Amino acid sequence: TFFFFYQVYNSVQMLEKVILGVTLSLIILLTVGGNVLVCLAVCASRRLRCLTNCFIVSLAVTDLLLGLLVLPFSALLQFREEWPLGPVFCNFYISMDVMLCTASILTLLVISLDRYLAVTMPLRYASLVLPWRVAVAMASVWTVSVAVSFLPIQMGWNTVNGTVQNYGPGASEKKCRFELNRPYVLTDSVLTFYLPLLTMCWTYLRILRIARAQAKRIISARPTCVTMALREHKATVTLAAVIGAFVVCWLPYFILFTVLGLKEHPDPSTEPEFTIVLWLGYANSAINPILYGALNRDFRSAYTQLLRCRWCSYSKATCRKATAIQFTNGTSAATDANGNGR
Repeated sequence: TFFFFYQVYNSVQMLEKVILGVTLSLIILLTVGGNVLVCLAVCASRRLRCLTNCFIVSLAVTDLLLGLLVLPFSALLQFREEWPLGPVFCNFYISMDVMLCTASILTLLVISLDRYLAVTMPLRYASLVLPWRVAVAMASVWTVSVAVSFLPIQMGWNTVNGTVQNYGPGASEKKCRFELNRPYVLTDSVLTFYLPLLTMCWTYLRILRIARAQAKRIISARPTCVTMALREHKATVTLAAVIGAFVVCWLPYFILFTVLGLKEHPDPSTEPEFTIVLWLGYANSAINPILYGALNRDFRSAYTQLLRCRWCSYSKATCRKATAIQFTNGTSAATDANGNGR
């Protein structure tokens, strides 16, 4: 009986690992594939080549880098109790994680401000949002993201004793810990999540209120501008849904991050809830491309064209290969029938 229950226990554990592996692999594949598709869609479709979508491409690039440079190592930590890559790469991996999450938040903040200008000042929008200003905004987002991630972690400002994490006599080379102290957690969470979140929520409440009134005025004053009003409304709804998904995915993580940081927890990754909310946040990077396709007709059309072209190219290559094989076989058969070559 004991041996039977032991086998059942091992089987259940194995099944849990398989389900976990499939789930994490699916999140990583959707993150990488979906955000590559977003970048290709904006590049391939003329209708999507606008300044607002420069911010969306920046967000997609951020999520793509997260899927390539962070998620595989986060998945590695789920299946191995020991970190095999040493403390230097561990701190680099954690810094990249913090940087890319911060870049996502700040890019969403910039997107909300861009939409606010487009809705509240439609006549001055083209003169205010210029390419060089978009470039400065994006450069500022990445500069701030690097400054709040690599700088404090590499200088040891996030640890209780002020030393660089994962180094020193008490640190184990086979562990990858993200240490927290109260000043770092309060500064990081307030400046890079809670304040931007409140700003985005306030901005979108104003946008939705103004957009409804503005659309009615445009349609009543200029019936020929109905298409323009509807397009602005759809863009606003799409970006509001993206921010809503971001809040649902990342708010649980930052609440737990703040609580554990105030307690100065030595290793938050040992808490089961921390891993769950962390991967819930990561899932947001896979959701954004799906939201674009579901809520925006231009993105949906671009996705369809790209996937159709890819399928057509694959089908043509397959047909050419099959034709070549048939031709080769037919030539060989003719040679054998005649007894010699031509």
